[in-house]
Amino acid sequence: MPGVTVLTNSLSAAVEIHRVDPATPVVLSGGIRTPSDALVGPVADTAIRSLYVDVLFLGVHGMDPEAGYTTPNLSEAETNRTLVANARQVVVLADSTKWRMIGLSRIAPLEAADVVVSDDGLSLDARRVLGDASDLVIAALDTAAASGSELDREAG
Repeated sequence: MPGVTVLTNSLSAAVEIHRVDPATPVVLSGGIRTPSDALVGPVADTAIRSLYVDVLFLGVHGMDPEAGYTTPNLSEAETNRTLVANARQVVVLADSTKWRMIGLSRIAPLEAADVVVSDDGLSLDARRVLGDASDLVIAALDTAAASGSELDREAG
């Protein structure tokens, strides 16, 4: 990926990126390791604040109309809030099972995402709410059924 530098707080993502393309520079945020192999906490937050992030790809535990994007891990929530605050564009990646799931700590309101990528199991109500808050991209669960088009874009 020429010209791309990846900033991540995910140890597993860093390893995978290096496996696929060892030439891609990867910057780890530092911090305390969570059970999900994310690096979080004040050290990670300070490192993230000092860097410019063009596009943030953010996985979430839950998304809900009232609660917004959430996670059950308090430290992870703070680091995710720092990432969202320092990103020019926020892309939330969440499968349909995350809809109406609420974790202990709020990361951001639904409107904080510029784009949400989910799957075609997402209910019509969820599509309406998420589409009103941001651009919504729906990926087909059954890739054979996608017949040439991997994504079906829905304007929000």
